[in-house]
Amino acid sequence: MLRRCDKKGWEKRKVEARLQIFSGSSNPRLAAEIVGCLGVPGGRATVGTFEDGETRIRLEENVRGSDVFVIQSLCAPSDHHIMELLLMIDAVRRSSASRVTAVIPYMAYAKQEKKTQSREPISAKVLANVITRGGADRILAVDLHSPAIEGFFDIPVDHLRAGGILANYFERLDLSDVVVVSPDTGGVARANEFRERLGASLAIIYRQRRDQESSRKLEMVGEVKGKTAIVVDDMISTGNTLLMATEALLEKGATEVYACATHGIFADDALEAIERSPIKRVVVTNTIPIQRESASTKLEVLSVGPLVAESILRIHKDISLSSLFI
Repeated sequence: MLRRCDKKGWEKRKVEARLQIFSGSSNPRLAAEIVGCLGVPGGRATVGTFEDGETRIRLEENVRGSDVFVIQSLCAPSDHHIMELLLMIDAVRRSSASRVTAVIPYMAYAKQEKKTQSREPISAKVLANVITRGGADRILAVDLHSPAIEGFFDIPVDHLRAGGILANYFERLDLSDVVVVSPDTGGVARANEFRERLGASLAIIYRQRRDQESSRKLEMVGEVKGKTAIVVDDMISTGNTLLMATEALLEKGATEVYACATHGIFADDALEAIERSPIKRVVVTNTIPIQRESASTKLEVLSVGPLVAESILRIHKDISLSSLFI
């Protein structure tokens, strides 16, 4: 027997019941934070492997008619986490959800967004095709390596930027005479937006080959002497680019060098190299989980959880995300 209720009460319960959040195994801490910010229970699902190593996914609750968000950072082991995401999207789609949004704080293969040599794949495009054809209706991503990757998807993409989170951190440090540095020409737009937030000057580092016999040398545009330098990038992988930029900045007279990036990949012994370097501090976000026991004393990790949670809520309620980019 159906219980009578007023129309407003029914609609409220209906909206609250439709939003469901599931996550893969790649970044459980961030997923838990997002769920906590939203004030909704996390979706129950079995995410694991079979005895033969194949990925196992099973939803443990009803999602029929729900607006489902699947959170998965495609960090190492990337191929395994990609498969988890694809199977979760398929499970949600086959369970009659009304919409499936893939929330990808970090997208793998993003640096392979164009051919650099002949007979190479454009891996980022391949991955975008697979996710789209796998059943996702929408993508929510954080700081894609190249804005062009948005166009690789044939579905809507909401592209969040973590620059505001990182800039707010450095504003609180109240550093004096700051110069924001792009470690390569490809990141100039990102660094320029960052320096506008801080009211700082801009410098650009680039590599130049003078002739075929000589190796590439670092060149710099902009004044850094006597200034506090902040190197801004979208990701730190091996750390080699950052360490070379730091050496060049100190040689040019910078007093201190800080660095920040959205994605802290820290491959191989990158954290150990940073610990031994003259870098004052490195600031990243938690789009990729970082093992506490391996973290450097110079490392600061900020959270994108509230930003992603607010974005999920706005997408769910069909509210514009434009104000989040200011």
